Formats: sequence, structure tokens, C-alpha cells
Amino acid sequence: MVHKKPTQPTKPAAKSRRESNVERSAYFARREAAKVLKSVLQGDANRRAVGSIKTLVYSPTIRNKKATFALVCQTLKYLPIIKDVMEIANVLNSKWKRQAELMYIITYDILFGQDASLTGDPEKYLILRKGPLQSALAKILVKKGAKRIEDLMAQYQIYDVKKPRYVRVNTLKMDVETAMFELGKENAVQKDDMIPDLLVLPPGTDLHNHPLVTDGSVFMQGKASSMVAVALGPKPGWEVIDACAAPGNKTVHVAALMKGEGKIVACELNKDRVKRLEHTAKLAGATNVEVLHENFLNLNPEDQLYSKVRAILLDPSCSGSGTVADRLDYLLPSHTSGDGGDESRLVKLAAFQKKALTHALSFPSVERVVYSTCSVHQIENEDVVKSVLPVAASHGFQLSTPFPQWARRGLPVVEGSQHLLRTDPVEDKEGFFIASFTRNATHIPETSQKVERDIGLNNLKHEAVKRQHRQKKFVRSLPFTRLSRLYLYRNSMICRR
Repeated sequence: MVHKKPTQPTKPAAKSRRESNVERSAYFARREAAKVLKSVLQGDANRRAVGSIKTLVYSPTIRNKKATFALVCQTLKYLPIIKDVMEIANVLNSKWKRQAELMYIITYDILFGQDASLTGDPEKYLILRKGPLQSALAKILVKKGAKRIEDLMAQYQIYDVKKPRYVRVNTLKMDVETAMFELGKENAVQKDDMIPDLLVLPPGTDLHNHPLVTDGSVFMQGKASSMVAVALGPKPGWEVIDACAAPGNKTVHVAALMKGEGKIVACELNKDRVKRLEHTAKLAGATNVEVLHENFLNLNPEDQLYSKVRAILLDPSCSGSGTVADRLDYLLPSHTSGDGGDESRLVKLAAFQKKALTHALSFPSVERVVYSTCSVHQIENEDVVKSVLPVAASHGFQLSTPFPQWARRGLPVVEGSQHLLRTDPVEDKEGFFIASFTRNATHIPETSQKVERDIGLNNLKHEAVKRQHRQKKFVRSLPFTRLSRLYLYRNSMICRR
């Protein structure tokens, strides 16, 4: 009788399990990407973005961040083509239009990505219509006279914008040399030539899951953004206000420059962004940051709570027109349609920016105010500074020059434009604006003079009352003193006898 050996688990079974895990992961990644894509497109349509694409993708609620980020970016990149294809193929009925963002992502996977692991009802629906989708794409290629997808993308004005990967070392947790050593194990790393704690890595370097990023030892932060806190130059032990703080990268950079000493009041009005700000401060180990869920404009400059504040960083809401590469805004419909400069929106933003900057300059004890935007528009930059210069002068402020070695300066439309700093979205891969106001050391604000006069008058009154009290006391003590002497003399004569 022949005995057969027990059969071992077959490799195809193990392979099937692996494929099942991949399918499940891809299934959920598409759903997460659809949620992010919906938020991005709604924010872009309403010109009220909840956050950048990166901020939304790398929030704590997204599990498969890498796959979700790739799906969102690639779908947005091909979105104009995808919409045209779906319209020609007529595949979106009333049922599936309610899940339009998910359908865009699945269509991207079918036409341009990986359709091998498409599971789920919407996926099955579109897979059955793969032929019409491909036929519609072919018609568009013929109509546009394009031989390749790359040629078609060029006609749709879809381009990739590449920039170096900048990371800022969080010196509250790690020194620069250690960070360079750790990051250098897998990437080419060098120090930035201007910002001491900033490192430069090759474009496209993916660090989102790197241990130094996940534990807050380094932050992925652009060069221009990292220049803002350095321009403010806070000292350890100072009290500082970050007026519009979320998501908090600049806030914790200020904390690092202060070596974790002193106090930073980080203001944020939006409830959801407050949570993001709190998470950033905790991740950075910035224990000197106090998050305040409040509108900066509601803070009273005369309140004793802010009597020791010496610096204010104001990076208010802006158009974000200078950070298309970093925020990936060049992928958004408003950018590709050339509708990114909504004039009425810019006017509203500028009105708030002027109000906030005027308010920041009114704090009596403040010595430095830095105003920054990630915008390329004059209306949000030089025009805002020009409008507040008279107010700034009345409080003893004047423009100072951040990073004198930097070549690009403000547009010559305002007095002192040589003190203003600009970065170029083409040359520097991001467009930023920085204005630094410094108070004259000999200037005492009118409010402070009034306080000092009041204190002086009170002191004079107090001294006068004390003198009058001493005189009365001295007069009352004279009879007592004379009687006391007679009493002591009498007692001494008795003792001698």
C-alpha cells in the first residue's frame, strides 16, 4: 500500500490571499481618495478651501496615505480628460452622479492606472463599460490630433511642477547633524544656504512615512515658509502671538527658535483647524504653545494678558497663489481654467489682511511684527503694507530688511519696497511675501505714555499722602515722647537712691 504525503498549502492559495489583501487595500484607498477629492473640488469651486491637498490627505483620519495621495493627485491631473471621456461615453446616470468623485478615480484607474484589482459595485459598473470609455478616449485623441496621452495632456495644459523636497529640522527634538545622518541613509541631503535648520533633498523624495516625520523630529516645510519665523527672530523667554496659526508649522518653528522657552499664544478661529494646530504642537513637543480658539481681531491690545507680548507673526488667509507647486493647486480646475485670480475674493482677502495687520501693530509692548502671505498678488502684499504705513509710523514702527542677502524684493509701488521680500514661483518654485516691521527703541506709544503718566500721578499722590501721614504721626508723638523722658529720668533717680 502506498502512503501519500500530506499535501502542503499551495502557493497559489497564498498568492490569492495576498491579492485579496491588495484588493481590499485598494478598495478603501479609492474611497478615502474620493472623500478628499470631493472636499478639494468643493473648496476650489467655492474658493473656500478647507486645506491643501496634502493637508487633507495627511490628516490623521486617512489610513492609507501614500495610495490616497497618489490617487488624488493623478485623478486631478487627468480630470479634464476624464470628464470629457465620461461625457462622450455617457456612463454617469443619476445614480452614479451622486458618487461622481469615486467614479472619476475609478475611471482614472481603468484608463491610465491599474485596473487589475478593481472590486466593488461602482468598479464593476465601470469595468463593464470599459469599451465605451476607451472608445471615447480614442475619439478625443483623434479630435485633438494627438498621437499619445502625453501630447493630449499638453493640449489640456496639464504639467508637472517639480521642486526640491525641503524639510525643517525640529530642534526641540533633534539636532541638524543627526537629522542629516538619518535622512542621508536613503537620500542625498544637504543644508540650505540661508536657513540654518533647513535641509534640501531631491524632488519627489517621499518622506511621509519616514520615522523622523511621523515622530515630529523633522517637518516637511518649504523654504519660503521657513523664512517667516526666522525673519521674526524671537528670543528664548519672549512672549509671542501667532495671529493665524493653523496648521502650525510656523508656530512650532517659532517655538524651536525660542528653544521651548517663553510663551506663544497661537490663535485660530476655525474649530477643525484648531484640532490640526493642537496636533502639530503636540507632535513637535512645543510645550510653550498655548492654543487659543479665538479670532485674533478680538484680542484687546490693552489687556494685561498681552502686556508682555514682544512679537507678532501674522500669516493670514490669502489666495495661496504662490504655492501652486507645494499645495498642488496647479492640478485644480480653477487653475487649469485660468480662473485662479477671482478679483472679488482678492478684495475681500486684502480687506481682512489690512485689518489684521493694523491690529497687530496696535499692541503697546510689541517690538516686531512680521506679515507674510503665500500670494503673488500685489493687492495682498505691497498694497496691504502701503495702506498701514501711516498707522505703523504713528506707533513707532518702520520697515526692516529680512534676509538682506536675498535678491528679490518688493514691487516698487510703495515707499520702502527695498525692505520687502518676495520669492518667485518660477525661480524659487513658490511665491511668498514677507514684510517686517520693527519698533523704534526710543518710541513710547501714546497708550504707554498715558499709562506711565497715570502711574506717575498715582505715585505722586501716594507719596503726598504718606508725607502727610508721617507729619501727623510725628506731631502726635511729641507729647508722648516728652512725658516718656520725664518718666525715665524720675525712675533713674529713684534707682540711684
